[in-house]
Amino acid sequence: MINRFIKPTFITIILFSLIFGSTRIAYLRPGPMMKIPYTSLGPSPYLFTAGFSSEIHNLSPFNTAKGAYGTMELGGWTFGVSTATGGDTTSIANLEVSTYRAPVEFGFHVQKRVFVRDNISFSVGLQDIVFQNNTTNGLQLDPKDFSFFGIVSSQQEVGDYNLNAFIGFGTGGYGLIDTLKADTLSTQSEGMNAGVFAGAIFKTPYLEKWGGIDIVGEFDGNGINVGLRIPLTSDYRLNLGFTHIEKLPKWKERYWEGHAGITIGFEIAAARGSGIKTPGGGPAPSPRLQPGSTNYADIDTTLMMADYAVHTLRDSMGMMTNEMRNLITRLSAMEQHSKFLEDSLKAVKLNTNVGEQKMNDAMRHLSKSLRYFYAGNYRASLQEVEASLELNPNLALAYARRGSIYYKLGDVQRATINWNLALRMDPEYDDVRNVLKALHENRLKSTSMIED
Repeated sequence: MINRFIKPTFITIILFSLIFGSTRIAYLRPGPMMKIPYTSLGPSPYLFTAGFSSEIHNLSPFNTAKGAYGTMELGGWTFGVSTATGGDTTSIANLEVSTYRAPVEFGFHVQKRVFVRDNISFSVGLQDIVFQNNTTNGLQLDPKDFSFFGIVSSQQEVGDYNLNAFIGFGTGGYGLIDTLKADTLSTQSEGMNAGVFAGAIFKTPYLEKWGGIDIVGEFDGNGINVGLRIPLTSDYRLNLGFTHIEKLPKWKERYWEGHAGITIGFEIAAARGSGIKTPGGGPAPSPRLQPGSTNYADIDTTLMMADYAVHTLRDSMGMMTNEMRNLITRLSAMEQHSKFLEDSLKAVKLNTNVGEQKMNDAMRHLSKSLRYFYAGNYRASLQEVEASLELNPNLALAYARRGSIYYKLGDVQRATINWNLALRMDPEYDDVRNVLKALHENRLKSTSMIED
């Protein structure tokens, strides 16, 4: 029964891989993590898993990288195949008219669990044996793409929850290079890249009957990825997430080379049997009913629950789409606000420069007026003071100087008015205060005029 189901399904996935086609796309490597390897304490509860995944890197115009995969575990060895095509590497400005077509990649993955003790396991492996199908040279294999790795896992149970934490070291795709190599235009460095990666998968008891919802978080050597693995039934699972989420606020500022993406995938699995924990630590699917023991009430209940789960998932996807739209709108508003603040800062700086220039010009006019004042040319001195006040009407020294000029010209009333204006501009102007006091006491002739 299982064999009849496995063969057509596996062939279907391989055919889909030619359509959906980079081994570095989220969920294409073996295991439940997004872009890093995985190891567990025991064998996988599934005879094989297969599915496809897509990373959306731009919504308008639409641009995506996509691929499909299959995984099988036998005697502690895990084998995987994947195929993928990258997105369009053209700049966003030219994306709508681009004719670029990314080459198809075919990847092979193998790993071995070599040590298990208590809640610790250790695996080594080789991933990303990638053959790239170029239109001119056909299939090509680049050994620098190989990802040799070693990974340690620690599993802990906390009540109804289960946590698997991972840390490892790898080369190639796990080094400090872009994880979407097929989708980059930059030239990569020569030699072997190497780096560390880490992650965790947190299994919750929600939808426990079908294996539970998994929360995935990881650092893949280049960025942070987060995701959800949501069971639709015991055999089907929906994979969602964000890659390089730390760069999501710069969605429109940086393209490729670590660009953030939205990942969506679908997975199908064939279980080995009952009583084995799922990869995240939850229970395996319930045993199937044997012939002659069919309970139609349970079947009806299961169908109702499945229908409810599908509607709930549909509503959740709608909410997620709305949240993404709101987030993109909010990011656009933040960009506009940032530009507004930048323009305001430039305006303030310009006004400050203009104010400083006017002050300098006003002081030059006052300097000229002082020379004319000493020379006895009071009319010319008065014209320079008027020019200074046109540039800066709040300059107390200019009013004080004009008062002194009017006094020399014999116009005591205008002199008094200007001295009072100077004192109003600067209440601490003691020289003006002393002159007004002397004028009030009729002893101004014995008091020196305000010249400085």
